[in-house]
Amino acid sequence: MNIIIFGPQGSGKGTQADILGEKLNIPHITMGGLLRAEAGSESVLGEKIKTIINQGILVPDEITLELLKQRLDKPDCEAGFILDGYPRNLVQAADLEQVTAVDLALEIYITDEEALKRTGGRRNCLACGNTYHLLYKPSQQEGICDKCGAALIVREDDKDEVIKMRLNVYHQQTEPLVEYYQKQSVYLKIDGMPPIPEVTKEIFAKLKLI
Repeated sequence: MNIIIFGPQGSGKGTQADILGEKLNIPHITMGGLLRAEAGSESVLGEKIKTIINQGILVPDEITLELLKQRLDKPDCEAGFILDGYPRNLVQAADLEQVTAVDLALEIYITDEEALKRTGGRRNCLACGNTYHLLYKPSQQEGICDKCGAALIVREDDKDEVIKMRLNVYHQQTEPLVEYYQKQSVYLKIDGMPPIPEVTKEIFAKLKLI
């Protein structure tokens, strides 16, 4: 089964993609992961991607599509895949159709208020990489990492003003995918507001996996 999964920041789509991928025994592919892996390689394409990323600009669609084609041609995708972070807009959705069919477009829906609550509460330790959340996974001592004792910080992309900007981009560019895939009769909306196990249960139930 070829699945795309999308949702706003904090929706938990990556977590659900991991769980669903394990259940179906198909790979969870993130576009960000593909770009980082290729940029870390010594390939010609990787060097090109690294240069673009270092300039702080978006990687052009023709490059991301070529990278995706290479990944989907690998043997572990023969039974299907879960694609996370692509397509992000209607142009990329049309490009994807040239590469492969989409059997299911899965949207994990949460409100903007919930997105801000989930992402705005994140805290990170730059020293050891541990992550925390003020509501869901607080450190024992506020602002201090349990593991190494270093100070916790709010990443730039977890600040409210950045999240609000990214949510606006999501609404303008990614949400039109709902109607696009509804017309193809492959769209499925999942309520991402409950705890992770309940969201997983709804996905499994609607896909008749339980």
